[in-house]
Amino acid sequence: MRYALFCLIIIASGCSDPEPTSRTDTAEASIPFDIEGELSFVRGSDTLRTIAIEIADTDSTRARGLMQRTEIPPDTGMLFVFDQPETPRAAFYMMNTPRSLDIQFYGPDSTLINIGENTTPFSLENVESEGPAQFVVEVPAGVSRSIGLVPGDRITWSVTDD
Repeated sequence: MRYALFCLIIIASGCSDPEPTSRTDTAEASIPFDIEGELSFVRGSDTLRTIAIEIADTDSTRARGLMQRTEIPPDTGMLFVFDQPETPRAAFYMMNTPRSLDIQFYGPDSTLINIGENTTPFSLENVESEGPAQFVVEVPAGVSRSIGLVPGDRITWSVTDD
């Protein structure tokens, strides 16, 4: 019995992590962005801003979204594309999402319905559209306000040829 306890103590002491030597040793690496296109925020005939986007257009990519992304590059976001409008409304939450986001909801005609601004990281509370949404854009918190987005603005996007 003493021998087993001694072995357990020796094994446990050898399993501890070494002292971190830098900040990167203490945090997981962020999932890299897979830039697949460009998205423009449009009001009338004016383009307000264009960002690089990753596109979530399958069940698995929509479910993962920006979860576990500790860093979001500047002028980058994620476009969620649904086959049909999410009715009566789309709902997103922030589980496993360490960064505050703005979640923008767009109707089938790509017109902005509403924005869930400055979401709470890791929250399980639903952030919902105020009507049927077929497209959703997630960007770092504060981007929507800095662009000056208002309901009625539109999005256009194109896929990058690789």
